[in-house]
Amino acid sequence: MTEFSILGLDLTEHILSFLPIPTLLRAASVCKFWHSIISSPTFSSPSARPHALSQPWFFLYGLHNTSSKNHQSFAFDPLSNLWFRLPSSSAFPIPSPTSSSLIGSQGFLFTTAPFSFSPILHRFSYIFTTSPLNYSRVNPLLGVFQSNSDKPTFIVVGGVRFIGNLVDIEDRLAVEIYDPHLDSWEICPPLPPDFSSGNSSSSLSSALFGGKFYVLGIYSCFVSSFDLEKHIWSDVQTLRPPGVNISFLLSCRDRLVLAGICNSPLGSSFNLWRIDENTMEFSEIAIMPQDLLYSLFDSDEDDKFASLKCVGLGDLVYVFNEEYHKRYPACVCEISSESGKCKWRRVPPLPSPVNKFHKVISFCSTVSLHNMLRVGEEVIGEVHAMLE
Repeated sequence: MTEFSILGLDLTEHILSFLPIPTLLRAASVCKFWHSIISSPTFSSPSARPHALSQPWFFLYGLHNTSSKNHQSFAFDPLSNLWFRLPSSSAFPIPSPTSSSLIGSQGFLFTTAPFSFSPILHRFSYIFTTSPLNYSRVNPLLGVFQSNSDKPTFIVVGGVRFIGNLVDIEDRLAVEIYDPHLDSWEICPPLPPDFSSGNSSSSLSSALFGGKFYVLGIYSCFVSSFDLEKHIWSDVQTLRPPGVNISFLLSCRDRLVLAGICNSPLGSSFNLWRIDENTMEFSEIAIMPQDLLYSLFDSDEDDKFASLKCVGLGDLVYVFNEEYHKRYPACVCEISSESGKCKWRRVPPLPSPVNKFHKVISFCSTVSLHNMLRVGEEVIGEVHAMLE
C-alpha cells in the first residue's frame, strides 16, 4: 500500500479506470484518496467507456402478491460476472403489492398506481412522478428514448383496463407519449386492430430501433412499428421464421434482433435472427447450445418453454426462466460487434436467499458508477460480501 501511494494521481486514476463497477465500489471505501478519485465527475469509469455501452447490466425484480417484505431486486454485471442484491430502500424502491402494473425499460421502472393510474418512473437515486395517463391501463409496453431535448421521453403502448373487475380485451387503448417539459401525455393512434386479442406486455414484445417503436405478438408473430416522429403505425406483417412458436423482439445496438423458440423434428432450439427493418426479412445469427438451453429447465412437459423470457441491449441478449423451481436460471449471449459471431455462457445463480415471486420483471440498462456511489453503504456492503 505504501508503494502504491507513491504512484501519483494520474497513474492511480489510470489503473483504477480498468476496474469493473462492483470492484470500484469496494475500492472507493479503501481510503479517502481513492474515494476522491473514483467519485470525481471526471473519472473515466467502465460505465463511461464505449465498450460498457455494449455490456448492459441485467436487472431482475421479483414481486410477491401478498407481502412486500418478500420483494427482492438483483443486478448482474457482465464484466465482473457477478450478481448483487439491490437494497429495498428509497434508492431502489419496489412498489407495493397493490400496484396494478410494473414494467422495466432502459433503467426505469414504470408503475401505474391504483385508482389514479399515475405512472411513477424510478431510476436509481431519484423518483419522478408524471401527470396521470389519459387512459387507465395495466401491463402496457413502455419505451424510453431521447427526443430533441436533454430529457428522456416515454412512450406507453397497449395494455388492458378493467371494467367491472373484468379485462376489456376489445379496447386497444391509445398510444401516449410523455413530454417531460410540459408534464403532459400526447394521445396518438392506438395499436392496429390485429393486436386487439392480446395487447398487454404478457403477450407482446417491443423494441426501440431507428426512430421507431416496434411491437411483436409473442405468439401471433404479428409485427408493426410506430414512427416516433410522424406518429403513425406501419402496415402489420407476420414475422415468423420456420418452426417458431414463441418469439421476442430486441434492439441490440446496430441491429434489430428476433429471439425465439423453434420446434423441429430434431427437437427444440433457441435461435437468434437479425431483422432487416426495411423488408422485415430475417437471417440467422446463432443457436443456443442444447445443453445450455435445457439447463434452464428440468421438465419434459410440452409447455416448458412458456416461462422463458428474453431481454437484450447493446451486444448482449439475456435469456432466463421466470419460474421459481430452479431459482430463475439465466444465460447470456454476446454478439460480437465486429465479426457478428456469438458466445453463449451461463449466468451465475442468484445470491441466496431467493424468495418465491408471483411476478418477475426484467430489463437491461447501462449503469452509471456515480449513481451507484450515491446509493450509499447498503449497496457497497453487498458488493463487499459478493467479492469476498
